[in-house]
Amino acid sequence: MKRKGLFLLIGLALGGVGAVHAQDTAGDTASSTSSSYDGRWYIAPTVGGYYNDTDRNTNSRQVYYGLGFGKFISNNASIDIFADRTKRDNDGVGHWSNNSYGVAARFYAGAWDAWRPYLLAGVMGSYHHNPSDNGWSPAAELGVGVSKTITDSSDVRVEAGYRYDWDDKTVSKNNGYGDWFLGFSIVSRFGAPPAAPAAPVAVAPAAPDCSTLDSDGDGVNDCDDKCPNTPAGTIVGPDGCPQKVVIDLRGVNFKFDRPKKGEKNIGPSLQEPTSESLGVLDQAVDTLQRYPQVKVMVAGYTDSVGKDAYNQGLSERRSKIVYDYLTAHGIGADRLEGPVGHGKNNPIDTNDTAEGRARNRRTELQVQQ
Repeated sequence: MKRKGLFLLIGLALGGVGAVHAQDTAGDTASSTSSSYDGRWYIAPTVGGYYNDTDRNTNSRQVYYGLGFGKFISNNASIDIFADRTKRDNDGVGHWSNNSYGVAARFYAGAWDAWRPYLLAGVMGSYHHNPSDNGWSPAAELGVGVSKTITDSSDVRVEAGYRYDWDDKTVSKNNGYGDWFLGFSIVSRFGAPPAAPAAPVAVAPAAPDCSTLDSDGDGVNDCDDKCPNTPAGTIVGPDGCPQKVVIDLRGVNFKFDRPKKGEKNIGPSLQEPTSESLGVLDQAVDTLQRYPQVKVMVAGYTDSVGKDAYNQGLSERRSKIVYDYLTAHGIGADRLEGPVGHGKNNPIDTNDTAEGRARNRRTELQVQQ
């Protein structure tokens, strides 16, 4: 083969190798998290045949054999250091032999468990021996092949290519020779196969912080809630437990022994100034109108002066007159429970002073849960 044609072939082939390798590298980038390769060292004995350049004046067909040692450096590329030998009869007298020592790269396509086509590129030093001369010359090879994994530690590969030897001594008028070759190799990896990648361990989510949780939706976080699972809508205190809620009617104070039986108008029953007591009642009406979902129990109380039976009736009259005031000012009776009286029970102040007894003569609007 002419040298100009050889250089063109080398340029095209190396360009193809680079393009394929670039494409495979891009594919590796996209799939590197899901694929891996066996990076163990391997040995690869090879046997094959040459179709020799006839310009060398040797037998045109000859067996060759060799040995490679290498490893995969990525999912789609391997590097081998190799040596091979061939011996041929000269067309005249004697023999011509050649020992080559070099390095070869292979660029693969496809999955590990499939037939994998590849491109081959190698460089080497070639030592020639013939009846007239011995010596070294550089050489290079290009080729294609196909590989198949047959066990977890063995592959087979078949490849064909073209090797050019810049031998300018075998025949003095020639500067080099090109030989075609076909080879078969068994690749055997050393050591135990790599362990399969461990399945990713799911990281348990951190336990939620109770200070950020409110499981029963009562507005108190779970760390502070002493009464978990309170029913929806229950009014609770800072500890999350149900709490009695009273709409404050402090300031609505009744005169002693009022209202009388049959008394309907609340004004004369209130201590002076009555405008203050009526203002507190009107604020309670406004609160109930702004929160239409709230229901209340209307309860009346007395001080401890007098007989229990009398005080019970008096407390009932007090709750009844407040109840009537609320309904007269637009609060629906379906939102009011009672009225009820508790007599002198549940005092909120002492009954030993006039001021304390005045505070105990009261009514309350107790919010119902």
